[in-house]
Amino acid sequence: MENVSISGKGIKENTYDAIVIGSGITGGIAAKELTQKGLKVLVLERGRMVVHLKDYPTAMLDPWELPLRNMVSMEEEKDYEIQKTLYLFGQDSKHFLVKDSHHPYVQDKPFTWYRGYHVGGRSLLWSKHCYRLSDLDFEANMKEGIGIDWPIRYKDIAPWYDYIESYVGISGNKDGISNLPDGNYLPPFEMNSFEKHIRERLKKKFTERDLIIGRMAILTADHNGRYRCHSRNLCHRGCPYGAPYSSNAGALPDAAKTGKLSIRPYSIVENLIYDNKTRKLKGVRIIDTETKQSMEFFAKLVFLNASTIGSTQILLQSKTNEFPNGLANSSGALGHYLMDHHAAIGATGGYSGLKNSFYYGQRPASVYVPRFRNLTKNDQPYLRGFGFENYTGRNDWTRGFYEAGIGADWKENLCKPGDWHAYFEAYGETLPDYKNTVSLSTDKKDKWGLPLPVISMEYGDNEKKMRKDMQDTAVEMLQAAELDWVRPFDYGMMPGSVIHEMGTARMGNDPKTSVLNKWNQSHDIKNLFVTDGSCMVSSPCQNPSLTYMALTARACDYAVKELKKGNI
Repeated sequence: MENVSISGKGIKENTYDAIVIGSGITGGIAAKELTQKGLKVLVLERGRMVVHLKDYPTAMLDPWELPLRNMVSMEEEKDYEIQKTLYLFGQDSKHFLVKDSHHPYVQDKPFTWYRGYHVGGRSLLWSKHCYRLSDLDFEANMKEGIGIDWPIRYKDIAPWYDYIESYVGISGNKDGISNLPDGNYLPPFEMNSFEKHIRERLKKKFTERDLIIGRMAILTADHNGRYRCHSRNLCHRGCPYGAPYSSNAGALPDAAKTGKLSIRPYSIVENLIYDNKTRKLKGVRIIDTETKQSMEFFAKLVFLNASTIGSTQILLQSKTNEFPNGLANSSGALGHYLMDHHAAIGATGGYSGLKNSFYYGQRPASVYVPRFRNLTKNDQPYLRGFGFENYTGRNDWTRGFYEAGIGADWKENLCKPGDWHAYFEAYGETLPDYKNTVSLSTDKKDKWGLPLPVISMEYGDNEKKMRKDMQDTAVEMLQAAELDWVRPFDYGMMPGSVIHEMGTARMGNDPKTSVLNKWNQSHDIKNLFVTDGSCMVSSPCQNPSLTYMALTARACDYAVKELKKGNI
């Protein structure tokens, strides 16, 4: 990244216009927006520096160049007790995941917390699905009497969806589905013939169900200085073309071009510095992970983007006499209402037709079935709904590992594409529940002396009732596609495993029941903004990152205007 200074040892200047905590999908957007609006910005990242292109060590390796056929040894896996269960975990990606042995947390109830502590965070590993929320989602809590009402509606965020989509580059179709609003898209990836086969038969039997190409933050055309996808499907290694959006390929380099960005890696936030006289933040106190020395940085504005659990942890450990239960927590809502989608349920199927239909490359986009339940009225034994992320392809030579066979003919057959297969996995909404929490341990600390986060979450009756329908509808859709065989699956409900944790510092109109206002601004502390997943009021079944980014850009615009007016 050109024009970026690395703030650290020996730097006397420690005052900035704004401090952004976290460099992931929302921290990157905050850094870009604030610097482009003229502010001098310091980004604090608890992990190491990762620079686009320079720090992607496995990006261009061939399979035979990876040790152990990309597997991690059992001895090394001991350091990755949680991370090793991630579907992306391997020699090619483990450097973008934390060692759990170095970064423990307490599971009061089972919770899988996948993390990457480095510049860019999980923006280097996310699945890149980008779907808008609609008023079906923003109004659901109010209509059903669940939790609290969202303080915004679709019209408030729609211009910011436009803005982020135009900047990031989202490929997709305008499908005309009311509960999944259309956006500004680059040309879509093409469906293969099997997906078109499924779509055609599905629509004949279920007119209310649509199979669409995924809307992905992956470029199908050169865009904003980044290059189109080459269909390698190796996004998780770090893309040399910058086709999949990440903070490293997009927002942080663009922020650096302003000359107003400083990034300080190896900086764990100890606490936010609160001035009870002005009722504002003065700055941030960090621990340098290399020297273990404490340092303080000061700013007029603080954006907290350390991830749902990370941001909540920072606010809780920043408690003061005025805020004994966590900074900016006069409502008592901080740390409560933790949500994550529930998934790992659906159906698979196989098809022996379309043998002369082929595809080329490894398309990194799936197909998607948007939510179709409880759209106009609640006519199911549960509230809300679910969507499906679906993957298809033809079996390759590795099927020989599992099929009996011998001889030249058998081996020759393995050199040709096998039958088609389909994988339909449902992703369901989770209702907000006060008892699902992030808190701090009273007796266990990390190696920097900070209390460990304690995570306690379980799915409720509504989610459990929904799952039967999630599986049943997956089966009936694949059966409607006239496949040769269809099998249901259910790998269980593990909170955290979908990696869409959200909700512990929620937005709301009432300071007595929410942490943030409609601008993602703290009700209690006017120069504090929180725009990562912790701000969410409910958990609509769409992938949430696009909404996080749109809310971040919207909050930055508001914050700078208020700063210039002297209101912050």
